Amino acid sequence: MFPKRYVGLTLWPVIFLKTPELKNDPVLLNHERIHLRQQIELFILPFYLLYGMEWIIGLVKYRNAYAAYKNISFEREAYANEHNHNYLITRTPWRFLRYIFN
Repeated sequence: MFPKRYVGLTLWPVIFLKTPELKNDPVLLNHERIHLRQQIELFILPFYLLYGMEWIIGLVKYRNAYAAYKNISFEREAYANEHNHNYLITRTPWRFLRYIFN
């Protein structure tokens, strides 16, 4: 059902973790909570459509599935801020847009 390499996966409103021990990983949980916020901002379904479109564009551009994944704007925002545990408190709405154009 999920990609082989996944550690965490967020499908509104649930965060799926590969192993139960990952519930104790605050960085991973923050990363996935950032995705929850992104999904809410886009009313869920458009999030998945944009995510998929960005991945396909990246796949054509980079010819590498992992590079395509790492360059999705939603992932770039989450990775850039996963260590900042106050990020969701200070984050402005639609912040992922900054990562589309950079």
